[in-house]
Amino acid sequence: MSHIDAVRTPSGLRAFLALPWRLQGRDPNWVPPLLAEERKLLDTRRNPFYRQAEIACFLARAADGTPVGRIAAIDNRAHTAFHGERVGFFGFFECVDDPAVARGLLDAARAWVRGRGLRTIRGPVNPSTNDSVGTLVEGFDRPPFFMMPHNPPFHDALLTGAGLAKAMDLYAWHVTQETIVTNRMERLAARLHARGDLRVRPIVPARLREEIETVRDIYNRAWVRNWGFVPMSREEFDYAAAGFRKVLVPDLALIAEAGGRPVGFALALPDLNRAIRHANGRLFPFGWWKVLRAMKSIRAIRVLTLGVVPEHQASGLGMLLCLEIIRRGLAAGYNEAELSWVLESNDLMNRAAESMGARIHKRYRIYEGPA
Repeated sequence: MSHIDAVRTPSGLRAFLALPWRLQGRDPNWVPPLLAEERKLLDTRRNPFYRQAEIACFLARAADGTPVGRIAAIDNRAHTAFHGERVGFFGFFECVDDPAVARGLLDAARAWVRGRGLRTIRGPVNPSTNDSVGTLVEGFDRPPFFMMPHNPPFHDALLTGAGLAKAMDLYAWHVTQETIVTNRMERLAARLHARGDLRVRPIVPARLREEIETVRDIYNRAWVRNWGFVPMSREEFDYAAAGFRKVLVPDLALIAEAGGRPVGFALALPDLNRAIRHANGRLFPFGWWKVLRAMKSIRAIRVLTLGVVPEHQASGLGMLLCLEIIRRGLAAGYNEAELSWVLESNDLMNRAAESMGARIHKRYRIYEGPA
C-alpha cells in the first residue's frame, strides 16, 4: 500500500528529482537528465512560465517510505486563455509497474486541477508543450535524442488503466546519410529559389538578441493553428534560448526571408544526450569534463523546431528548410538526424519527412481524460 503526499520541502523535492535514477537507472537506453536543468523547469520563482501557471508536485511512497512514483499537476492559465478550454495538465510522471500507485498519482493530480475549476486533465507535459512532452509508446530500442523523453514500456498501460485515453501522437522521424533522398526536395528548392526573392541564411551571432526576437515572432505566428500550442512570451522565449546559446551551431540555425522579410526558421542542435549521459545528472565536479570530451564524437543532430508563417506554409518552404538544415548538418560532419517532435496531424511536415527518406523510429503519446 502506498501513500501520496504533496512535495513541500527541499528534501521532498530532492526525492522527486532523484526518482528516475531509482526507477530507470538500469535501463541502458535511459539518459539521466541534468539535475540543474530539471530544477530550472520546476523553479516557480525564476522560470517565467509560472507567471501564468501554477504547479503542484506529488510523491508516492511505499509503506516503508521508499519513493515509488511521482507526478506534477499544472494549471496553465495561458493555455486556458488562448484555447478557451478548461484543461489542466500533468507531467514529470514516473511510476513503478503498479496500477494502484499510478491511479493514486493521477487521482491526486485530478483533484488538484479540479480544485482550480478545470474539467479535463492532459499530459504528460513537462511542464508545457514548449518543453519535453509525451510518453514513449514505440521505439524503446535506442536512447532518446536531446530533450526527448524516455520511459518503460508499461507506462502506456498504467496511464490507460488510470482512465486516460490517447489525445494525440507525436512522431520522431529518423534519417541518415545513407537513407536520405533529396531529389524531389532539391527540385522544390530550385523552384522556390527561382522566384528570386527567397533567401535562407544562418543566424548572425553578433545580432543574437535581434535574431532571437525574429525567431520568436515567426514561431508564435507559424504554430498558432497547431494542436496544443500556446504562444511564448518574450521572457519565456529568452529563458529557453539562454539554455541553447552555449551549444548553438550558427550554421544549424536558419532564417528564411522572402522579399527581405523573415518568414521561416529552423533550428537543429547536436544530440547532446550522447554527451550528457556520461555526466549522470551532474556537471560538477567531473561532469563537465566528461561531457566536453564526449561532445567531440557527436555525429547526430536533432531538428527540434521549424516554423513558417501561415501565408507561406503551402509553398513548400518548410520542406526546403528541413532539407537545407540537414544538408548543412551533413556538410559539417554529422551523419544522422532526428526530426522531432511532429504532430501526427501535421500532414505537411510528415509528408516532407517521408519524402526525404526518413522513417518514424519513435512514437510518443499525449493522453487526456476527465479531471
